Amino acid sequence: MAERSTAAVDVADNSGDEPLTAEADQSTADGVAQNRERDTEIDEAQGSGGTEGPGKASPPELHSGHKLARRYRLEECVTRLDGFSSWRAVDEKLRRAVGVHLLPADHSRARSVLAAARSSALLGDPRFVQVLDAVEENDLVYVVHEWLPDAVELTTLLASGPLEPHDAYQMVSQIASAMAAAHREGLAHLRLNPNAVLRTSSGQWRIRGLAVNAALRGISSDTPQRTDTESVGALLYAGLTQRWPYESDAYGLSGLPKDVGLIAPDQVRAGVHRGLSELSMRALVNDGATASRHESPCTTPEELVKAIGEMPRIRPPEPAFTAPPEYQRTTYQQGTYGRPAPHPGATQPVPTPPAPLQSRTGKALKWAVSALLIAALGLGSWQLADALMDNGNKSDDTNKTQTTDGGDKNSAAPKPVKTLQIQRAQEYVAKGDAQHPNDVDKTYDKDSSTYWRTASFKDGPDMNPVFKPGVGIVYDFGSEQEVSAASIGLLFGGDHTTVMLYATDSMSSSVPLTSMTKLGSATTSSTSAKVAVAKPVKSRYVLVWFTALPYAQGDSYSDPGYKQAVTDLKFTG
Repeated sequence: MAERSTAAVDVADNSGDEPLTAEADQSTADGVAQNRERDTEIDEAQGSGGTEGPGKASPPELHSGHKLARRYRLEECVTRLDGFSSWRAVDEKLRRAVGVHLLPADHSRARSVLAAARSSALLGDPRFVQVLDAVEENDLVYVVHEWLPDAVELTTLLASGPLEPHDAYQMVSQIASAMAAAHREGLAHLRLNPNAVLRTSSGQWRIRGLAVNAALRGISSDTPQRTDTESVGALLYAGLTQRWPYESDAYGLSGLPKDVGLIAPDQVRAGVHRGLSELSMRALVNDGATASRHESPCTTPEELVKAIGEMPRIRPPEPAFTAPPEYQRTTYQQGTYGRPAPHPGATQPVPTPPAPLQSRTGKALKWAVSALLIAALGLGSWQLADALMDNGNKSDDTNKTQTTDGGDKNSAAPKPVKTLQIQRAQEYVAKGDAQHPNDVDKTYDKDSSTYWRTASFKDGPDMNPVFKPGVGIVYDFGSEQEVSAASIGLLFGGDHTTVMLYATDSMSSSVPLTSMTKLGSATTSSTSAKVAVAKPVKSRYVLVWFTALPYAQGDSYSDPGYKQAVTDLKFTG
């Protein structure tokens, strides 16, 4: 590789310095309670890609129990390096754990740290650990950020082995899309490494230290998009192989063998997913030279997101079936209940039980039961014969009555249910933007693998009645049809999917909901919904309208959020 961003991977290949250690890259505590971050003075002494020298100011003398702004109580110092320190703290006003970076106001990097923190806070993307406050007060500059006690660093996850292909796919997909969103707002990370990537207990991947971690160390880059893209490629490489894709060991991972260059992950470890292996190489080899069999390199997060979207989706592994334990009879069933336990080593004779009902009392009981059974059979036969004779007389009377009154009144067969043919469909947009109007025909193409999907909304499950009251599709039967029900196949399960049916006069979105006739509604937590119409109505156009959506994880098409997709839809009349 002709050029390598030392800011992203903490390996000073081009500067002539020694490689950085894993400890040197764990310098800020951005939210993992069980993984205290460490830092060494080597990190700054070797530059780590920075353009500024260390600040001349000495770190402020603070201690556990000190309060900032009469609100943030410092609990534990997790980093003290080059004039700044990082702490685990408690926000006494909101009673929650937070992280705090502290440095003197006259530190050479204080202004850039404040600017980076405020820019990061304005992004407001939930895929990043959020900056909560950035203040200059009493000769101190401090940045307050989220603390995620339930999150685990990628470094810790890789200590037990490489990631499963589905986990690695989810990680690179979510991290790449998050960095693409950040770069669209002009923000770069420049220190994206296994310590900066967290997985929460819900399975989401979060990034900490956006812009701030680099500003604390004076790190900059002339090609920030390429730097962050290469870092994402290095993360994927490490996740697939449990090896760092450079010759130096870092983050608790062994580097590649000396003098062999960058080799593909599926050549490092057997069984690596071929598509993910090529994807990591496209992100790492981004200086214009590509290895054989690999496609063009990805030099920006946007290009990487596009490349991920072109890959076949990797499904999660099937849950392993555990066979139930072999049935064990209880001691009562085994015939030992109430008996003294045998002495070890002694052979206990098993007594032979007596034949059942062989005593005088048993024989008398058998005769009594036999007599009762004979009497019961005789009585039952007499009652049965009597009932059959009465039934024959009643049948004659019934036939006469039906002939007199006209038997056609009660003999009508139920009306058969037919499937209505959909001629065309169109999105109904009450407010805001359309969802995916080109995919509406996939809801009735009889192919369950294709679907129309909504966008991913941050607020939910109920949709915002002011900005986006709902999403849906109007269907045209070509002529007026009697509609009695709709069966809807859904892609995402989970609580709060609410769907309604409306009869309308046209397919136009200009027709307000208030002028339509509501036919029925249903709420489901599964991947299907059936909306029944209490009284069948004739209409040519029917609107399928979603007003509440379930929460679903991110995928190659959208971020985590409240969303839904329709795979199959059928109307009956």
